[in-house]
Amino acid sequence: MINADQIFARWQRHADALAAPVRSISLPKLGLTFEDRAYQMAVVNFSRDSSYRESVVFSQEQANYRCDRLLLEGADILDLGAESVGDFASRVSAERQTDMLLPTVRRMAKRGVPVSVETYYPEVAAAALEAGAAVINLTGRDEDGEIYRLCAKYRAGLILCYMAGRNVRDNAAMPSREALIDVQMDFFREQLARATAAGVEAIWVDPGLGFYNNLPDGPGRVAFQIENALEAFRFRVLGWPICL
Repeated sequence: MINADQIFARWQRHADALAAPVRSISLPKLGLTFEDRAYQMAVVNFSRDSSYRESVVFSQEQANYRCDRLLLEGADILDLGAESVGDFASRVSAERQTDMLLPTVRRMAKRGVPVSVETYYPEVAAAALEAGAAVINLTGRDEDGEIYRLCAKYRAGLILCYMAGRNVRDNAAMPSREALIDVQMDFFREQLARATAAGVEAIWVDPGLGFYNNLPDGPGRVAFQIENALEAFRFRVLGWPICL
């Protein structure tokens, strides 16, 4: 059990991180600016394999309903995905992902709603950005350089997800709980340098709490995720906002 005293102790140990300034994020296409405060991101999954069952939609009609409902409930940004990261989830081609995602991207873009598209395919990212997506939620490293260039070209936002392997489906061994924040910090520093060098100006860092596929379900996995979430404020020293 974690109590308020333990949380306060973390804040005291890393007071410099807690007080570190974080830049505002602008999305020029939508005329929106995200300041240094909490915003709500809501998820819509087009993959039937997703373990987050409440987020799954099976048709365009269901996608429209879920998006509208999430916005009414206060969502500030919608995150759309077409491929689950679970061990037994089916791979979804770039063409199929594009077919599933674009109608919702276009519908939301017409309403001025910021949409994030989760992908590691440059062709999906390009199609989504052309259709009006405001953010790419990057979940792979093999062609990350091309996705950085696309985000810069479209003046779009980028969510940098930590991953131990080449993508979030990779079951590479995770660092220990004690080493995790330091390893993630090194990962983010390297990728932030590459992304900003490519011209990306709007970035969130995401420790990837839902992507620890090599950890078995149960109390151990939950403890690992909670520990990472409680320490995530330390990423403020990077100067960019955090996505959890």
